[in-house]
Amino acid sequence: MPAPVLTVLLYVTVALCWSGSWTAGKLGVGAVPPIELSTIRFAIAGLLMLAIARATGSSLGLVRWKLLLVAAFFGIFAYNALVFVGLTLGPASDGALIVPTLNPVLTVFIATFLGERLTRTKVAGITCATVGAIVVVASAQSGAAVSSERLVGDLLMVGGAACWSVYATIGAITTRAGSPVGVTAVACVAGAVMLFPFGFLERGYRDVPAWPASAWLDIAYLVVFATIVGFVLFYYAVRHVGAGLASMVSYLVPLFALVQAVVLLNERPTPLELVGGAIILLGVRLATWRALPGTALEDAASA
Repeated sequence: MPAPVLTVLLYVTVALCWSGSWTAGKLGVGAVPPIELSTIRFAIAGLLMLAIARATGSSLGLVRWKLLLVAAFFGIFAYNALVFVGLTLGPASDGALIVPTLNPVLTVFIATFLGERLTRTKVAGITCATVGAIVVVASAQSGAAVSSERLVGDLLMVGGAACWSVYATIGAITTRAGSPVGVTAVACVAGAVMLFPFGFLERGYRDVPAWPASAWLDIAYLVVFATIVGFVLFYYAVRHVGAGLASMVSYLVPLFALVQAVVLLNERPTPLELVGGAIILLGVRLATWRALPGTALEDAASA
């Protein structure tokens, strides 16, 4: 399959999986405690992926186990603790707009320090997509009530975006030593172990047997699509095009969330949101223009 076509397919699939995770996450934390939910989600996802890795002979990348633990801390433990607690304080739309908007910018910034090259088209694409994201955010937030609780939730989202950017950048190194399935499995299991003790600050998992079926459906979506499919394909993209370009998929998440709202919730976007979405698509196309499966962090990985 030609590299540009493969890149587009990866971006679309990951964005579809992740855009729905905000709705599933918001519904989930409305029914069960956020840390308990995150712990069980990643424990299930990690064990399933370990089974897949074992069945397919995929490498777990344990030769870089220290980096895998750092990745688990930032991408699983810190990111989900911040974001899922933030979802209890503010609307899912805030997270779906704030986190994906900040991720690419922060990831490109961090990846540059580790050796990933910054090209003119990448800078132009990031700038263009950021402008489009700002337009979408401004349109979606216009007239929305602002409260101190919501502000704290949004600040937690910002922290979560920073943690994810570190995770994405480290992934460009860890996937050189292991398969996307393997390294994601190890990160998920390690992250679940890190999250587990903090669940005792909520209800100590005593409430798990009484969780409603709707909560388990939300977890099922988060496990299968947001984690297994989304994370593995994202790491695959990181491995082939670098952390900076792979992170551009985040710009499609608010756009796809908007489409899902139209199709599933019968909502109608404003003209300004449509304009912002078009600018985002243009920016993503610019950033990935003539993108080659490269050595984004290959030199750093071998250091």
